Parts: sequence; structure tokens; C-alpha cells
Amino acid sequence: MGLAALQPVTCGAVERSVLVLGRISDDPKSHYDQLKPLLDYVVPRMREVGIVEGRILMAKDAQQMGSYLRRGRVDWVTETAGTAMALQQRAGARPLLLTERSGVGAYESVFFVRRDSPVGDLEDLKGRTVALQSALSTSAYLVPAMELLEHGVKPEILLTPSDVPAADTVGYVFARTELNISTYVHKRVVDAGVISNLDWMDDRSMPPAFRNDMRVIFRSEPMPRALEMVRGDLDPAVRERLQRVLLEASRDPVAGPALAKFFGTTGFHPVDAESQRVLERLRNGLARIRLEVE
Repeated sequence: MGLAALQPVTCGAVERSVLVLGRISDDPKSHYDQLKPLLDYVVPRMREVGIVEGRILMAKDAQQMGSYLRRGRVDWVTETAGTAMALQQRAGARPLLLTERSGVGAYESVFFVRRDSPVGDLEDLKGRTVALQSALSTSAYLVPAMELLEHGVKPEILLTPSDVPAADTVGYVFARTELNISTYVHKRVVDAGVISNLDWMDDRSMPPAFRNDMRVIFRSEPMPRALEMVRGDLDPAVRERLQRVLLEASRDPVAGPALAKFFGTTGFHPVDAESQRVLERLRNGLARIRLEVE
């Protein structure tokens, strides 16, 4: 499987003997190198269901990946929970497994302000400003927007941090990185910020000198860190075998290096009832954000 697999394909659905792993990417070369070792591990273990070859297909965004899934061009995608639910809405993709990365299977969104801020809860953010990461972030955009809406606070995008939001909304700006978010709050460019609890404890995203001056005002419920998704009409035999191979890979030392390359994956787990409930809430929240915010 050469780098030609990175090139867009113009034909219809690929042969059923081929397993296609997809990824939404702005850096195809780097992501190809992260995906290929696990695909090379999986494919030989799929022969009993007719899979003899693996390919990788990149998409530039969720809209393009949704098209690939609907047209049968991609079989399997690894994504964050928010994007995974967007692919379920757009293309009928189905959750296959929960993905644990760096030993962490779930994370939370943390809303924070300066210690001297008068803001005490989400409702107090009306008429104020908050820094988020990007529209692609689950923990630093989708979940915060969902939580704000559920607390009666409508998010409103601002052109710059100096713009003044309406009195009954919270204005948000995209700061691109977690460090920028914490810096914006520390320097009083915005009133509040949102990052994941993992980034809150990461000195690279929240320097200790900043953290000492901050106060958490709200934590979301835990959300799955990532998911493996498959297209909705994938052959059930292929889907079940892929699920079994990935679950077994978590316990197979031979798969260790490939899993480490695969975005620091340390395990796969079945989607349990609690995770299904949380994903359903996230899916409903995503629909509401599209309707009321975007």
C-alpha cells in the first residue's frame, strides 16, 4: 500500500475484498503514517470474511467524509465523539467501539475564569465573552455550546474578542489552541475559557502560573475520548470481525507499536449503555447547535 492511497479516488464504492480506513485530515502524510501500521495489523486477521487488502482514504472535512461513507468509499473511521456523532447524522455511520487514548477513555469540558472574576456559573456568562478552540473540537466547542444552550445561555460568535455580545447571549471567539485560550483569560482578553480537563492539568496548555490565578465554574459530564465508527451498511460479518480484531488487539503485544502510532491508542472497549446515553445527548446537542447557533 503506497502513498497513492492518499490520492482522491473518483470511482464508486471499492471492491468488497478491500477494507478502507478513512481519516479527516489537514496533514495526510503524517496521518497516513499513523494509520497504516494498525491497518496492516488488522487486514491479515480479516481474511475469513473476505478482506485481503487495506487502503487509506483522507477527507478534508466531515462533509467530505460523510459523502465517502454514504457512497461506500470508506468502511471505518476513527474520530472524536463530536465528529463521530456528526458522521452518524450526516451519513448514518455507526459506533463500533470506544477508543481509549493514552490510558484515558473519557474527558470533560472545563469552564474557567480568573479567580477575581464575578462570574460564578454559566448563567453569569450572559453579556460576557468566552474563548473556545475551533468548530471541530468536541471538548472546546461542541460540548460547551451544548451546555450553554441547556443552561439558557445562547452562544453568539464574535468577529474579534473586543466585540460586545448582546446582553442575553455569551459571545465566543475561536482561539485555535488551548494555550491561547488560557492566555486570553489570564490577560483578560475574554471573561472565560473552555478546555478539556486533560488540558486543564497539562502545563503546556495551562501553565501553572496561569492555573493558580484561575477558578473552575463548571464541568460537563464525561464524554468518550474517541470512537471507531463504521459505515451503516457495512457487511455485518465484516463489522463483527473488525470489532473482534480490534478488541483483541488491545491485549496483543504484537499490536502494541501499531496502537501507539494510532493516535496513542491504549485500548478499545464495547459501547455500553451509559456511553450510548451520553452519545445520544451529544448527537441531540449537535443538532440543536446547528439549528440555534450556526
